[in-house]
Amino acid sequence: VRDKEGALHAHLNVCRHRGSRVCTESAGNARVLVCPYHAWTFELSGQLRSGRAMGPDFDPGKWGLFPAQLRVFQGLIFVCASADAPPIDAGLADLAPLTAPFGLDRLKIAHSASYPVPANWKLAVENYMECYHCAPSHKEYARSHTLKAPHEMEGLMEPLQARSAAIGLPTDIYHTSGAAAGGAGADTYYRRYPLYDGFETGSRDGTALAPLLGDLTGFDGGATDLQIGPLNNFLIYADHVVGYRFVPRGLQETDIQIVWLVHEEAEEGRDYDVDALTWLWHVTSLDDERIIRHNQEGVNSQFFQPGPLNPMEWGIQSFYEGYLGLIAKPPARHAAE
Repeated sequence: VRDKEGALHAHLNVCRHRGSRVCTESAGNARVLVCPYHAWTFELSGQLRSGRAMGPDFDPGKWGLFPAQLRVFQGLIFVCASADAPPIDAGLADLAPLTAPFGLDRLKIAHSASYPVPANWKLAVENYMECYHCAPSHKEYARSHTLKAPHEMEGLMEPLQARSAAIGLPTDIYHTSGAAAGGAGADTYYRRYPLYDGFETGSRDGTALAPLLGDLTGFDGGATDLQIGPLNNFLIYADHVVGYRFVPRGLQETDIQIVWLVHEEAEEGRDYDVDALTWLWHVTSLDDERIIRHNQEGVNSQFFQPGPLNPMEWGIQSFYEGYLGLIAKPPARHAAE
């Protein structure tokens, strides 16, 4: 939540009285946060203003909402419910000069959508972590993105670096990844790679979809993969950003939430068309829903045994190393007052 002074606060959405959800809507405006169950009232800062009829010995100062970790990176807000999650500050510091030219703090939401997938969240993340499946499963994506064929991508890297430098992107580090706390899940990752010739951006015909981002002076025909934490991914073109968030809803229920971002001064209908802007990653996400669903159905079989990974699936190995590092530690719990 953002208070009247503009300061951001992150709280766990659990009332300190009997555990009810305090906020029942995904967005809105309120002067205070009122639990709908017994009307305990909290300040936007999380402090308990009043516990209704709790008596003279009750101390509201002990019963504020539990805080969550909060970080803001170039306008992007990241929240973590865990009290002892690996810090991401070092990784963000490394990313800052690489992402600064895109002006991530000068974007606005053009569109958002959610794609429910009947599968465990780890299978959804696995799918995003590799492009071994891109050529057979994503025909539209594969027309423009060289990740489907590393041998073709490598031959286009040097020309891309020259074009990137010309439009104001740093090229001394074009592929970087790091993991805070020994790779225990707070990964950051950056890679810019070429699109095929004739494609300025991720569009149906290769032409621009929106005004240039940030301080860029032109199109370099490239795309950036950006990861911040294990469940947040961004694909950055020169004219728009596609943000992915994987939200577990149940053992075999996951929402893939996608947001399309454009320059803050871009106007819908004049500078961009929502249908054209969202086309590629809408059809790609429909493909992903299908293949992840089929994957889960097969994994559920008593006959399933994992097979060997292809070299193009190296990201899956990295993901599970971080995941196993996290679950090996006992979770920290907020101390009850």
